[in-house]
Amino acid sequence: MYYTLVIIDLCKALPGAFPAVVAGAVRALFDRIADLDMECRTRLILWFSHHLSNFQFIWPWEEWAFVLDLPKWAPQRVFVQEVLEREIRLSYWEKIKQSVENAPGLEELLPPKGSPNFKYSTDGESEKTEEHSLSAELCKMVKARQTSREIISWVENTVYPTHNLEITLRVVLQTLLDIGSKSFTHLITILERYGQVIAKICPDEDRQVFLIEEICSYWKNHAQMTAIAIDRMMGYRLISNLAIVRWVFSPVNLDQFHTTDRPWEILRNAISKTYNRITDLRKEISSLNTSLVSAEEAAAKAKAELEASESKLMLVDGEPALGENPVRMKRLKSYAEKTKEKEESIRESLEVKGALLARALAENEALFLTLYKKFSSVLMDRLPDPSKAGKLRDLKSIHATEEMAVETEESSTMEMDDESGKAKKSQTNGGNASTSYNVGEKEQWCLSTLGYVKAFSREYASEIWPLVEKIDAEVLTDNAHPLFRLAVYSGLGHPLNGY
Repeated sequence: MYYTLVIIDLCKALPGAFPAVVAGAVRALFDRIADLDMECRTRLILWFSHHLSNFQFIWPWEEWAFVLDLPKWAPQRVFVQEVLEREIRLSYWEKIKQSVENAPGLEELLPPKGSPNFKYSTDGESEKTEEHSLSAELCKMVKARQTSREIISWVENTVYPTHNLEITLRVVLQTLLDIGSKSFTHLITILERYGQVIAKICPDEDRQVFLIEEICSYWKNHAQMTAIAIDRMMGYRLISNLAIVRWVFSPVNLDQFHTTDRPWEILRNAISKTYNRITDLRKEISSLNTSLVSAEEAAAKAKAELEASESKLMLVDGEPALGENPVRMKRLKSYAEKTKEKEESIRESLEVKGALLARALAENEALFLTLYKKFSSVLMDRLPDPSKAGKLRDLKSIHATEEMAVETEESSTMEMDDESGKAKKSQTNGGNASTSYNVGEKEQWCLSTLGYVKAFSREYASEIWPLVEKIDAEVLTDNAHPLFRLAVYSGLGHPLNGY
């Protein structure tokens, strides 16, 4: 964020010089986007979209209009697509559409307008079913501020006995999502007031995956709200991180690994939230340990003062007796009791936080083991035999080798412009006239997925390293593909070469 603000300020302070430097750097990175680390690509997308939002989204998009001629998995096309999507989050759909008017073809890469897709909407002339009536009834109950217990009772006694589980879940989830769709505040209010309803009907991983699917269906035209809704529900523990991993690796998402950031964003959020829980708990435990030391010292000091006062001799009615002035003794005794209570309270808090940390670490272990197993499984299904692709450069060259003869023939007879005599297509990957990408779809899917494996491993290496022995024993076995193993170890900083 700091460097983002520095670049913005320099562009505003030196309008005649610095913007051209930034634009040149962006063009250079864009030309080499296929070779960038996946984390670097993601950061570039986030930075560039935010940077443009500070300059009225002005950019010569016509220079990049050629990406429309590239396959949907080409990194340059995906980059433009993701930048435009992020810009919409920072503005609105019509504004971004207007910003690409010099390259109207790029409207094809804009996401649909972000309106909800409510299955039980009463607008329009679509046929109304019994499910519509149930949704309307639930809506009235929510508006009447009926409690979670009353709604759960209605679901169990009225809806579920006469309808199957899928219809029951869909009606309740879609309706609550629609009520909370007006704003982020509405969503939080619904989750706080009726989160117990969702927890009751979606208690296990299978139903939580169904919940995620319903969120994605409702917000299919709004990637940001999809991510926010899932993230908030995970925060309220209505969705587990394992359910998110399972959903990310479902068939519908597998086919998008190389063409969109949507599933990756949700997975990043899930891992980040799990990691942040552990980090926050460790900070709280560290703070409590510091407080405990202070409390122990205060309690010991108070006890010593009390014992010293009790051991002193004083005259009472002319006779010697143990103890000081009763008023002072009472005050010292009260203070000693308070410091002891504070010490015990901190110890209890430490026990609770320690239990929560143990739980969070167990969840973290299960998350990464499951995640790596999923990665290994899907990559083994799609990566070529290790004898054909033992290194990344081999993977990149497979499709190019197959097409070499055709490309050689095409390059020898360039298409010429009738009037100027200049070649219409003269570049192969990068530059304003590029209309081809030499990596096949299957190979690009593998490259993108391996890139994310490396990025996740690097970002969360501190939490993964304690699990390395288990990962080696359960995931990175002799049957694991060499490219997958190298991606993991490269991200972790393991002393292995070749990635």
